[in-house]
Amino acid sequence: MSQMNRADTEFTWGVATSAYQIEGAWNEEGKGESIWDRMAHSPEMPDTGDTACDHYHRLEEDLDLLEEMGVDAYRFSVAWTRVLPDGVGDINEEGMQFYERLVDGLLERGIEPWLTLYHWDLPQALQDRGGLVSDQFPKWFSSYAEIVAQRLGDRVKRWITINEPWVAAFAGHRFGLHAPGIQDWTSALAAAHHLLVGHGRATKTIRSIAPEAKIGIALDCRDVNAASESPTDIAAARHFDGYRNRWFFDPVFGKGYPADMLEAYAAAGRIPVDLIKDGDLDEIAVPTDFCGLNFYTSVVIGAGSEELEPPAGRVGIPPTPGHTGMGWLIDPDALGSFLRRMHTDWDVNQICITENGMALNTGPDHGGRVRDQERVDFIAAHLEAMEGAIADGVPVSAYFMWSFMDNLEWRSGFSQRFGMVHVDHETQVRTLKDSALWYRDEVINRGPPGG
Repeated sequence: MSQMNRADTEFTWGVATSAYQIEGAWNEEGKGESIWDRMAHSPEMPDTGDTACDHYHRLEEDLDLLEEMGVDAYRFSVAWTRVLPDGVGDINEEGMQFYERLVDGLLERGIEPWLTLYHWDLPQALQDRGGLVSDQFPKWFSSYAEIVAQRLGDRVKRWITINEPWVAAFAGHRFGLHAPGIQDWTSALAAAHHLLVGHGRATKTIRSIAPEAKIGIALDCRDVNAASESPTDIAAARHFDGYRNRWFFDPVFGKGYPADMLEAYAAAGRIPVDLIKDGDLDEIAVPTDFCGLNFYTSVVIGAGSEELEPPAGRVGIPPTPGHTGMGWLIDPDALGSFLRRMHTDWDVNQICITENGMALNTGPDHGGRVRDQERVDFIAAHLEAMEGAIADGVPVSAYFMWSFMDNLEWRSGFSQRFGMVHVDHETQVRTLKDSALWYRDEVINRGPPGG
């Protein structure tokens, strides 16, 4: 990493989490039930987020850990049901005050809050009214954004509307692996569209309340390569890219939905005839201040895998060489490749890496030290790839490590540990891993990349 005074740049180093994965207190102080509360209580799920990391009750301790790590910023999400138990209607003051304490505590410690409004935990009350599949979702979401912005817009300057709409739409509504557990193509495409319209509408709402706010969306991706030079493999890779990447990046950045995918989905009878209404594409393409990129891995696609299903969640499966505990290929060069593509194909004006990390289940040794050198190597390699893209003129201005602490990894429960802070989920004891100390001393304290 290059050495430079941190004051010479606006580059941001941070860590990230989400509400359901760490907060716990799932039904305390007026909080309503979310779709993940409902799904996690089903018999096939290994763990629930009822307690998670007990962050709701250990807020001050966790804020002190963030300060000790020396991060510039902390990306967190608001639990919609903690603020609005039924998704709409009366504000739950106890829940709102929790986020006010969180934001104030960050600012007191010199840490910039980056607030994500939606990280998959839709209120169950809204799911019962159609959820993301309903064309009312953008209205519900914009109203929720308005309430949060009115209360926190004077202090929060960085806003992310939606986290990984592909996962919420497809993993949640096509494959049934995430909440609400639906398996239906039409529902998935409706959910995806309404999430994107909701993003656009909420962006305008936040900006009307907090005009100085910087607003974006966090899109995940899979850098894709064809398995061979055969026309069938190349066509499969192109289709996968449309289904996994272009279906979201294209409309957000003003290109509309990709024509080849519209044709393919229409031919398969997957798109409701009246899904895309007049004005929707303009609303989706509302100008943003940055795009968040969540990057984890790349894929090789051949004929027959053009709509590759995501893994159901790994529990107790040992990693293979060159892969993370989730079974994902470690491919830092693909991060550089996708960053360059964002700059050239979509002309993104500012890119923030809002998630990057690996599952590694190393625990404390006899002396209590967590020696997660593999995570250090992973981050270092990805930062090198990022620096290469920056050197080529790609406008990257932030990097957030996923994640701050070992959390509930959705269907994998507590079996996959992404954190820089080890959490004993029996005792809730926190321990800074070697990666956290390295990130502080060798990355953050040395300043921005490319100096």
